[in-house]
Amino acid sequence: MIHSPLVLYDAKMKLAVIIPAAGKSTRYGERDKLAEDLDGRPLLLRTVEFFTKREDISQIIVVGPQQGFEDFRSRFGPALSFHGVVIVEGGATRMDSVKNGLKMIDEGIDRIAVHDAARPALTNSLFERVLLASKTLKAVAAATRITGTVKQTKTTKLLIGDDDDIADSIFGEAGKSSVDAFEVEKTIDREGLWELQTPQIFDSALLKQAYAKINNLKTTDDAQVIEEFGEVVHLVEGESRNIKVTTKKDLAHIKAILGVKSSNERPIHKRF
Repeated sequence: MIHSPLVLYDAKMKLAVIIPAAGKSTRYGERDKLAEDLDGRPLLLRTVEFFTKREDISQIIVVGPQQGFEDFRSRFGPALSFHGVVIVEGGATRMDSVKNGLKMIDEGIDRIAVHDAARPALTNSLFERVLLASKTLKAVAAATRITGTVKQTKTTKLLIGDDDDIADSIFGEAGKSSVDAFEVEKTIDREGLWELQTPQIFDSALLKQAYAKINNLKTTDDAQVIEEFGEVVHLVEGESRNIKVTTKKDLAHIKAILGVKSSNERPIHKRF
């Protein structure tokens, strides 16, 4: 494919946002992480509210889960609809979900931003850096440089247990201590390595073309779809606070970042 030349857009761009919220969140546990309480509002709504407060956003689309979509819409729909958010049912994979979101994009949209539903700590400064780059570049993603030592290991793990006869006699299997160990294959040079974040902003026509052509790509990253399509992706320095809530430890971290006090209360959508 011949790469498109850089184009500097002088006119004000029309920007839409797709927020995939269709993941199963298996690493988080039984609770719905998007419904977790962040200072009186669900995590999902905190993420969406960032974009509702920006005048440069023309359209917001939230893609809900394929399984349990009606429940998702009943729980989050009223608040999202109040902000003018379009809610659409997702697919079996992230690619399918984003494709469904792309079908709802209004005519005349110049750029499409994709942002993880579970990243509620996005700042205006980061978004504006990515947005500025997108006025010249057709595919831009936030990312942070990897600064630590990186090891590549084998995928198989070695389970090491500590047998304690006394504990076993009292607690059974619950009394055993164990740890997973992974064999190192090599150390990877971290020069030029980045960890991807969102937001990621793309030329509207480019993103639609890439998703129309690329199929069955196992990815959680929309920039990879553009790479597979043969176009160049550029990275903009992200922020360490812009983490994605994947585990309960991440949620505790997000609460500290946002200054939200921890609570043992049930998720707000289940209080009544």
